[in-house]
Amino acid sequence: MTKEQVAVDAYGVAPEYQGGEPGIFSRILKRLEVSTYEKGMQSNADLDPVPPEKRTWNYWHFISYWISDNFTPSGWRKASSLMSMGMSWKIALVNVAVAECLIAMVITVNGYLGAKYHLSFTVLSRASFGYYFSLLMIFMRMVVGTFWYGISAYSGAECVRSMIYAIWPSFRNVHNGLPASAHIDTQLMTSYVIYFLLCLPLHYVPIHRIRFLFTVKAITTPIIGFGIMGWTIKQTKGDIWKTGNKVHGSELAWVFMSGIYSNMAGWATLAVNAPDFTRYAISPNHSYTMAIALPATATLIAFFGVVGAAGSLLMWGEQKWDPLVFVDMWTSRGGRAAAFFCAAGFFLAQALANISANSISAANDLNCLFPRFVNIRRGQYIVAVIGAWAFVPWDILTSATAFLSFMNGYGIWLAPICGIMISDFFIIRKRKLDTWALYDKHGIYRYNKYGTNWRAAFAWCCGWVPLFPGFLPTVNKSITTISGMSKLYKLGYFYGFSAAFVSYLAVSWIWPPHENLIEHAVYSDDEEVIVARDEEDAIESGAESFEKKGSH
Repeated sequence: MTKEQVAVDAYGVAPEYQGGEPGIFSRILKRLEVSTYEKGMQSNADLDPVPPEKRTWNYWHFISYWISDNFTPSGWRKASSLMSMGMSWKIALVNVAVAECLIAMVITVNGYLGAKYHLSFTVLSRASFGYYFSLLMIFMRMVVGTFWYGISAYSGAECVRSMIYAIWPSFRNVHNGLPASAHIDTQLMTSYVIYFLLCLPLHYVPIHRIRFLFTVKAITTPIIGFGIMGWTIKQTKGDIWKTGNKVHGSELAWVFMSGIYSNMAGWATLAVNAPDFTRYAISPNHSYTMAIALPATATLIAFFGVVGAAGSLLMWGEQKWDPLVFVDMWTSRGGRAAAFFCAAGFFLAQALANISANSISAANDLNCLFPRFVNIRRGQYIVAVIGAWAFVPWDILTSATAFLSFMNGYGIWLAPICGIMISDFFIIRKRKLDTWALYDKHGIYRYNKYGTNWRAAFAWCCGWVPLFPGFLPTVNKSITTISGMSKLYKLGYFYGFSAAFVSYLAVSWIWPPHENLIEHAVYSDDEEVIVARDEEDAIESGAESFEKKGSH
């Protein structure tokens, strides 16, 4: 099936025979319509396969992307926060490294789908879940992406506040005119508004063009990290490596597993939406660098955090888990200059990470849900307003602890999505999809009249339902559950991903989805189709025939 056939089949009749003069409401809707909207495919340019001229991401862009995502205040806090749970700095770093290596495998493998077909998660998910059931997965990811946009905006505001402290020390003494019930003071609210306004222009830049900012950040933020670490080691004369474990035996083992789950769950949203940015890869080979870049950069920034936390305890008698609080202690003239440079670097890091990990992913979801009126650019501005203001993140962080715990545990619903998509694409379908059939709501990926792949629904429930009893006490302390359920929850991402992967594989082998298993992959480009079919024929006919083919 081609793109043109999908459009014709959906229209049914020619546009000139579909009615008379449109009314006022119809004309208003027409004005609001995205200029590239295609009614027949329920798509627009941002939802279509990425054209060759926009596939611009190479090895370096993926490396700088992960430096950008990891070199943030939240990345700094990872290992140091684990130390507060009783781990030594060595065990905490090992914990971060293991978690990041495991989640990097998931992100790289899932990202391969986007790099191979140049499609976003929103479109690819239809093959595994069905045309309509995939909307539930998309909506769930949109909610969590919008939520974390607001939380990250709050962290970005803290960066702006540190910058202002460095320029105008008197800003520390600004009178707070907001009531205690607001859960935010005048200083931070002022910084929050400034951060929001500074980020608005970044939402206008297309993702395939914003990559140069990731390069800028990839150069500046490591310099900041090494600078803070070097200064700390010099000030403490190297006496920062003496902290040991405060927990031992089986308790340490479960604390370690809890840390693994926490760090992996932090990437749960991005693991699902990896195709949203890998689809801009020049080729799938370029996206493989993520498997090394993600854990390497995450462990390095966590190491900086360990040095900062341990050093602050020796210097000031109090551990500073947050690098912004750390640099706010530099109040001399030279110290304030350094503090401004560090805070500015963290601001850029936080802003770009928020766009790449939260804003664009949630905008992609809105684009899929409302393709007629929302493209990625419009979607980003909608996400910015809802996430930064309607969700009131400062109120959540200071008072809505139950809701915050709920969002932190959201990975139990997202991990099974990755397990199902990877199992479906690599094993059941053998990497073969029909690109244009994914846009046809009456096509082969509809599955049934409800647009639902029951196999995926079953596997998804197998992934999250057993974790739910252990999840509830984290949201409501008055709820208790048996020890086994709590321990299973600490294995959350492992279990959710694995259970969904295996159960989907099992039911699909017993009841294969014959209606949409195809012999040859259908790509968006004619050249890709020819190359891919040659490769498939070579694999199926053996190495000998492949050599013969290459000799012609």
